Amino acid sequence: MNNAAPPPPKHLPVRPDWLALRTEPIIEPALPIIDPHHHLWDHVGNRYFFPELMSDLDAGHNIRATVFMQCEAMYRADGDPELQPVGETEFVNGVAAMSASGNYGPGRACAGIIGYADLRLADRVKRVLEAHVAAGGGRFRGVRNMAVFHKDPAAHGSTARPPEGLMRDESFRKGIRVLAGMGLTLDTYLYHTQIDEFSELARAVPDAPIVLNHVCAPIGIGPYEGKRQEVFAAWSKSITEAAKQKNVCMKLGGLGMRIFGFKFQDEKLPPTSEELAKAWGPYVEHCISAFGPDRCMFESNFPVDKGTCSYVALWNAFKRIAAQYSASEKTALFSGTAARFYKLSVA
Repeated sequence: MNNAAPPPPKHLPVRPDWLALRTEPIIEPALPIIDPHHHLWDHVGNRYFFPELMSDLDAGHNIRATVFMQCEAMYRADGDPELQPVGETEFVNGVAAMSASGNYGPGRACAGIIGYADLRLADRVKRVLEAHVAAGGGRFRGVRNMAVFHKDPAAHGSTARPPEGLMRDESFRKGIRVLAGMGLTLDTYLYHTQIDEFSELARAVPDAPIVLNHVCAPIGIGPYEGKRQEVFAAWSKSITEAAKQKNVCMKLGGLGMRIFGFKFQDEKLPPTSEELAKAWGPYVEHCISAFGPDRCMFESNFPVDKGTCSYVALWNAFKRIAAQYSASEKTALFSGTAARFYKLSVA
């Protein structure tokens, strides 16, 4: 789904020395958390494999399980191109097996695996999904197909390059129906300018369990820089409409990415959880109001968001935002919704 041009923007660099300039104690250290969205990859200058993931998971929050999210890692180099993404599931299942040994702590990394299959294959996608299931050791839960598209390159903040109009493509919709028929889920990522188009898609596939990534990215860069209130008004109205589709859940996170335009990465010191909660709170709170806690889940989006903040500060920020909710609502937001959607257990 990636086109050759233009070259994708890079993620914010992870700077351990900068992140170490500030530390803070863990808020509510006993609260169980499922992190339903992180990656594993070996990018130049940004390796995030099992040791790096475990370093973050062991930082003090009570991470009981995680879900790996597709990121084009370790695809097969040879063979049928449609089956090459299965290599990612094979790789991650090996990482999950290491964690499941118990030798690295009680949490279960990659207890759920989200891979990639091009849903535009329509009926043909079934054989790809079956290969993922076979490779996943009982952990494969579904796929992510990103829909992020904007005609202005300055507004684009993702490494993905899907085509315009993907969500209206009938072959894509047929592929989603095949996915749902196999009991699998769909993750997707899109910009705030595309939410209404997504709502049309969700109405067309009402039996498909779908989760939106990164609060649907209200853009804060390029032509939208300096227009935060205007963008928030448009974004929040579209989010309210999208929430009417009961087959849809929302991931609360990704706000550390450059596309949001908060620019914490330009400061001398990394942000505190108080600063993050103040900036991110309005977006998180509106999503929870629209979807309800039972259809929302906090996510780390690491190591992408690690360019903005530490794992400790990120989850502390979410806990600060969630302080206003009841105990049962917090359970849903931090573990319950993710456990139900991805069919996981929290020991």
